[in-house]
Order: sequence, then structure tokens, then C-alpha cells
Amino acid sequence: MRHVDRLPHAVGREDHVTIQMSDGVRLSARIWRPVTSDREPVPAILEAIPYRKNDLTSTRDAIHHPYIAGHGYACIRVDLRGTGESEGVLLDEYLEREQCDIEELLAWLAERPWCDGTTGMMGISWGAFAALQVAARQPPSLGAIVIASFTDDRYADDMHYVGGAMLSDNLAEAGTMFAYATCPPDPAVVGERWRDMWHERLASARPWVLEWLRHQHRDEYWRHASLNENYEALRCPVLASSGWADGYSNAVTRLLSRVQVPRKGLIGPWSHKMPHLGEPGPAIGYLQEVVRWWDHWLKGVDNGVMDGPMIRAWMQESVPPSTSYEERPGRWVGEPSWPSPHIQEVSHPLRDRTIVRAGQEPASSEEGEPAGRVHTVQSPLSVGQFAGKWASYNAPPDLPYDQREEDGGSLVFDTEPLTERVEILGAPAVDLLVSSSKETAQLTVRLSDVAADGRATRVTYGVLNLAHRAGDSPEALEPGRPYRVRIPLNGVAQVFPAGHRIRLSLSTSYWPLVWPAPAPALLSVHENGSSLTLPIRPNDTRDDETSQPFGEPEGCAPADVTQLTEPEQAWTVSRNLVDYHSSLDIIKDRGLQRYEENGIEVGLRAIEKYTSVADDFGSVSGESAWTMRFRRPEWDIRVETRTLLTSDENAFHVDATLDGYEGDRRVFSRTWNESVPRVNV
Repeated sequence: MRHVDRLPHAVGREDHVTIQMSDGVRLSARIWRPVTSDREPVPAILEAIPYRKNDLTSTRDAIHHPYIAGHGYACIRVDLRGTGESEGVLLDEYLEREQCDIEELLAWLAERPWCDGTTGMMGISWGAFAALQVAARQPPSLGAIVIASFTDDRYADDMHYVGGAMLSDNLAEAGTMFAYATCPPDPAVVGERWRDMWHERLASARPWVLEWLRHQHRDEYWRHASLNENYEALRCPVLASSGWADGYSNAVTRLLSRVQVPRKGLIGPWSHKMPHLGEPGPAIGYLQEVVRWWDHWLKGVDNGVMDGPMIRAWMQESVPPSTSYEERPGRWVGEPSWPSPHIQEVSHPLRDRTIVRAGQEPASSEEGEPAGRVHTVQSPLSVGQFAGKWASYNAPPDLPYDQREEDGGSLVFDTEPLTERVEILGAPAVDLLVSSSKETAQLTVRLSDVAADGRATRVTYGVLNLAHRAGDSPEALEPGRPYRVRIPLNGVAQVFPAGHRIRLSLSTSYWPLVWPAPAPALLSVHENGSSLTLPIRPNDTRDDETSQPFGEPEGCAPADVTQLTEPEQAWTVSRNLVDYHSSLDIIKDRGLQRYEENGIEVGLRAIEKYTSVADDFGSVSGESAWTMRFRRPEWDIRVETRTLLTSDENAFHVDATLDGYEGDRRVFSRTWNESVPRVNV
């Protein structure tokens, strides 16, 4: 990234501005704005998230907020209530109170003498959720939003549930927020109140996973703040982005196709990162695009920001399987609208373990045998250990590895070696006629690029809890009865070279990425009516205008941080062939870091552990443990959280602990032991 130190406007910064909400709670903000805005008001851009502006996000905040401010905007970074130096408590994600707070913040900004009355919102992940959700409430000052890594569907397209099956990230994200919501404010900022504020957070804390487990189906809990309940509620322009390695790529194309406001979409090869910091690369000059977006929609500049394709996507070339990539080879392609008139949905029947080329007459495997065979699959729990994370963070390396071992426990269909290059852009889908030996079962489908040497790189995947086959009204299966089901896969842009094969793999488990069904089931897949549909982008589609659409990534210099102790990261799969115990152990430890601008020292260590024994579905367990440390001279605070999730056929079981320390003295401790009934998951 090119660090820019000369900007069109000189920028001033206020580090701790308190803004009082209607219920008396004061939120803490950091503000960057042009020094000339005292006499020449500018639009204001808000980012509101719970990840501590004074330390943990200060490095990346320093890259983009002063950059945007230097182009003529007031940028405001607010800690949500109950986090950082903001008062109150944070009890869950995307609550009504949070959205009311943000509406009040926007109104407060619009009234500042240095603001011209116009506002925008931006962010990635939580910040993007907040921007989209509040935009749907149509606050009067909000003129446009810029969002990255977001969803419009909190139930079916977030880190909680997919296809009616529970993700292990439901536990992992709950563990993350269990830790973040119980951290102390900085005494250097809030003074002697810090201890009372901290203990209020500790006393109010609760493992969020308990609430998320109580809502295993789409209900009012998930409908709240989900734009897909009413797309017409969005009235302001939106610039939306994500990455193919992220968990949120589907929302970009869905948003483009459903809303009617001015909109642009961008999907790169990235993990859960902003595009100017994108990993795997190439990163792009995203902040330049953001400034152009604000200039047009908040200042009325006629800069052609809406010219060109509605969506730009990185068409990924074939690569060998790896858990991380520095760069993904490929090229930018553009589509004038979404759905695109260029994309052809081509259906390929499944016959005799083969994906039949479109237009070919399906052949029987033996002379005279009808092409309607039945194949069975009951996967071992080990299928899924090389699946990677639901949303890659690229640290530790967390992308899916070689799928050949996974395919050994799966039902596999391959094409013949391709005679020409095939490109897909969009969401593949699998239609199956399937029956189950049990009333509950789940099915994972994976699409892989298989090289001539046999190495298999996962391209995309989809999951369906078969009880959710008809949508939002789950119904148990009748054992032995065939059902027609459609399983959409995550959207992707991918090249399959000539000489490679396209592989479809079906498995009845995908642990630990997906929490297993209550018990193992044998699935029968009937060939008649079963097919794979690919969104084919013809090779003759012209991309001349979009070959180099973005500039070099640039931003201001990050905040100065000194690494005091060594970081650690690990992703370890192990199996003991004596007792058949399997484990996935993940370590993400930043080490102790000192933020030089304010002198605070922060340590963050997160551990995830997922275990099982043989193929015993009742043996699976997931654990998320965090240690967060904050210190200055004469002040040393540590928060330790641990959440253990287990299950049997009838219930989920949560055992959790929260401990707070001042120095070596434990000053707070609480334990939870609760169970939640399973309901068709």
C-alpha cells in the first residue's frame, strides 16, 4: 500500500468526544475533519462498531479515516455502547437500541456547525451491517452508504446458520463477543469511572451463543434488521463489496438484484478484509473509489462514478490447493447488471458418478441398464477437517486444503477432462432426488477444480439441513421417501482450465465447519432428476473496458505499534488411532502490543478447539477461549472467557466461565451451565 501524507485538506483530530444518547448513556467518538470545516462545513461519515477505537482498531482506523477526511469529509469512529470508552453494556448484536443510538448519532452529526447537514455511513462486517440496517430506517440526513462484508439476511446468510444447519462460527463469534463485551475502558480516557463501567459490563455479560441457540429457525429475532424482509426500505445509494474467500460474498449479488436504488458491486479474491487491505491479493485502490462515491452522492460532483459495469468481480484462475495465498491470479470482469444477460445457466445431469456435459445424451453404465441408479453415502465425521473457516480471516491460514481426503468419505461425480476452458460467475446449484434413513439429516455439496495430477481445490460449497428443504417451515423427513431438493452453493468467479475436471462431492457431514446432525443418516441419491447447474460465462465475453479498473491501494500511514512479545498462530488437525479421538486446534495470538500514541499495552489470545471421537455424533464438542489483557503503569487488567458447546440428539449444552482480574487478583467470576433443546438441527 502506498502511504499518502499529502492530502487536499489538512486534517485535525479529536480523540475522545462524548455524545449523549436520549437515555443518558454517553458514547465515545474519535473525529477527523478538515481544519477548514469550521468555516466551510462538510458531509460527515460515520463508522460505529464494538472493537475499541482507542487500541485494537486504531491501526486500521488511521489508514482510512484521515484519508477520507483529507478529501473533504468529517469522519467519525464511534464505539458502540458498552465497548471501548462508551458507557452502558452490549448485550447482543444489532439490537433496536443500537440502531436508535446510530440514528441519534447521525442526527447529532447533521447538527454540528462543521457538518453541512449531509451524512454517510461506512464499515466492514459489523459496521457494514449497522450501515445497511440503519439505512433501511431512512434517517433524513443519510445520503449514501459504503459497505463491505455484510449480509441482508441475518438467519440464512450470516455466521450462525446456513441452509438450516448450524455453523461452528455460531460458537466462535459468540466467544469473540463474550470477550469484547467484557473488556474495560481506558482509565486514561474515562478517569476513575473505569472500574464501575467495567464491572457493569462484567455483571451484565452472558454467553451470546445461548440466545442464538434459542432461535434455530427463522423467526422474529432474525427478521429484525434483515433487509431481505423489505428491500424497498433501502432508499439511499449503496457501494457494496466482499471477497470470494469471505463468508459474505452472496449478499453483494443478492443486493444488486433486489434493491432499486443506485448501486455498485465489487467482489475480489479477498478474505474478511477491506479491499484496500485485501488478502489474498491483489488489493485495490478502494479508498479512491470510496471518495469518488461520497463526492458524487454527498457533494453532487459529476464524476462518472455510476459509469461502467454494475458489478466488477475477480475471475479467479485455477490454483493448487493451499490454506493461504498471497495473490490469486486472475482478472477483473464486469457485468452491466445483475442477474447478468451474459451468464448462461447450464444444467448437467448426474449419471454413473459422472457430471454429464450439457447436450450429451446420458448413457447407462452397462449395456441395457436404465440410467436411473441409486447411490448411497454416509460420511465419516472426519469429512470437513480440511474445510477451513466459514469466513476466512487469512490469519492463521484458514482456507480449505486438498479435498482428496474429504472426497474419500463422499459421493463423488466428475466430468471427463475438459476439452476447453470453462468460466463460471455466480451461484451454482445442485438438484437432487434424495431419501434418508433418518428423520433428520444434512447434506453438504462441494464443487472442486481437479488438476491432471489429481489435486482438488475447493471452489465453492453449499449446505442443507434436509428438514429445511421447503424453506422456513422445517419438517422432519419420512425415512425412505424420496424428496426433490435444491441446494444453492456460494457464488464464485472461477476458471476451470482445459484438461482439468469439475468435481461435485456430496457428504452427510462437514464437521467442524458445520455442526453435525443429531445422528448419522444414510442418504440415497437417485440419479433420475439429479443435476448440477453452473452459471457459465462464455469465453467470448468482452472485458476490454474492465481489465485495469482500479488504482494502486493507498491510505494514510497506520498507527505506530510496537510488538512486545511474539505472536503465535496455528491450525492443527490431529487424530489418535488408539482411541479414535480427532481434534482441530486453532490459535490466534497477537502477542502483547504497545500503541505508541497513547501508551496502552494490549494482548489478545484466542483459542478454538473442535473434537470428536470416531463417528460418534454425540461426541462432538467446540470450545472458544479468549484472554484479553490491557495495561499501563500501575494498571493491569485481564479478562478470561471460555465457552464449551456440546450436544446430544435432544439438546445443546453450554458451559461457560467469565473471570476478571486486576493484576493477579481475581475480582469477578461467573459460571453458566445451561441446555437448549434441539429443533430439527
